[in-house]
Amino acid sequence: MNVLIIEDEDLTAERLESLLLRYDSGIQVLDKIPSVREAIEFLQNRAQELDLVFMDIHLEDDLCFRIFDQINLQVPIIFTTAFDEYMIRAFRVNSIDYLLKPVSLEGLTAAIDKFKSMKRQFSKADLDTLLMAIGQNKPEYKTRFMVTVGTRIRTIEVAEVAYFFSEEKVTFMVTQDGQRLPIDYSLDKLTTMLNPDDFFRANRQFLVSLSCIKNIHTYSQSKLKLELAPAPKPEVFIGKEKITPFKSWLDK
Repeated sequence: MNVLIIEDEDLTAERLESLLLRYDSGIQVLDKIPSVREAIEFLQNRAQELDLVFMDIHLEDDLCFRIFDQINLQVPIIFTTAFDEYMIRAFRVNSIDYLLKPVSLEGLTAAIDKFKSMKRQFSKADLDTLLMAIGQNKPEYKTRFMVTVGTRIRTIEVAEVAYFFSEEKVTFMVTQDGQRLPIDYSLDKLTTMLNPDDFFRANRQFLVSLSCIKNIHTYSQSKLKLELAPAPKPEVFIGKEKITPFKSWLDK
């Protein structure tokens, strides 16, 4: 059986490969891929070689759903995720399983055994049902935040947010009118909570909304510089590894 692992955490990918080989030493892991961009490239050229894909949800450059925007993937998928709040709902309707991290040998064995037992009945219609589920059962993204300002509690609509940034292990929300408010979520968590059509993780420090980007400058061959409003104190750059997904995000 030929398998592809799409996972952005190296140790997690290696552990999953080890568990697969413990389950069946004859399994061939053709590649371990950390990003949406690389996954699309691989699947466009080699999907026909695969029997099964193990796919994480939150990859290094975007959510895995972006893969399905680019290609019509006709390969069974077992999802691995730490965020079961929407994956369970999205994939319970079809014959493909999901595994919550950390993946156990018992869970992996049950998922592959389920896949094998259903393989003979796994028709194109089933795959279409899976892809339809991916498109229709999207997560419910956050629409507002509760914040404390002095002794007052108020809500901020997501549409009012210009960007989020991290400074000295504290995350701040900056509104379009320039308010800077501390919030209790990390940037990693916010990335999963907000609509990826509206927000982009520019770098480790900034998660920016489309509406706050006023200009984009070519800073060097490997960097873009973002001009945001309101203007933050540190300059905001898009690194080489994120330039392609950033441009795709702008051009949606």
